[in-house]
Amino acid sequence: MPTSPAVQDPVTAPAEHAGHPVDRDASGPDAARTRALASARLYLCTDARTQQGDLGEFLNAAYAGGVDIIQLRDKGLEAREEIAALEILGDAARRHGKLFSVNDRADVALLVGADVFHVGQGDLTSAQARTVLGDDVILGRSTHSVEQALAAAADPEIDYFCVGPVWETPTKPGRPAAGLDPLAEVSGSTEKPWFAIGGISAGDRLRAVQETGATRIVVVRAITEAPDPAEAAARLRAQLASADPDTTTGTTTGTTTKDGTL
Repeated sequence: MPTSPAVQDPVTAPAEHAGHPVDRDASGPDAARTRALASARLYLCTDARTQQGDLGEFLNAAYAGGVDIIQLRDKGLEAREEIAALEILGDAARRHGKLFSVNDRADVALLVGADVFHVGQGDLTSAQARTVLGDDVILGRSTHSVEQALAAAADPEIDYFCVGPVWETPTKPGRPAAGLDPLAEVSGSTEKPWFAIGGISAGDRLRAVQETGATRIVVVRAITEAPDPAEAAARLRAQLASADPDTTTGTTTGTTTKDGTL
């Protein structure tokens, strides 16, 4: 798989991951992370790829292809295994100047110096997460209805939220699809970043999502099951950029310019 050269973006600089952000914003996540979130369009969730044994190679390919944020979500890992995998993810994020995310475990997020911490509806409250992690970490929340999405949009502690699943997905068995209508209702209702999630792939499905006004997506299988993760990420990124004048990409360097299949 291709890898990209190191970049000097301070988003995930080593000092920041040691708990000393280089550009702190006292009112919320540090400014470098906030800028990176504002420009983020493509978010990937992946397991630790234990069966494939290629986690580091895969992460580098995904970031090089244009993924902005990668979240490790692997419920089968023990804490030490998760930390080891997250150290690999953190290294890849720093190399590409991108963000990395921890799911559910605030203690683990604190230990590894995560850029992003993501919680579901039944997990920690935003206030509890902030008590553990402080203000510098980006905090995200999953939502499955318009009501939950609007609540997340109104929560000052939440920095972004996800809406879905748009289509049913085997990564969330038993959870009914929310469909496209919630995306259309949420679109235009908030300036807070939000991502459509659930069964999204390049082509017709992504086009249908974009027609609702959504400009950011989360995927899993569209990249994790692709024979060429970098190419799959680049294809998604190109389609997102084609409908979003506020986004330009440089997939060869793994950087994004201009602020602003699960």
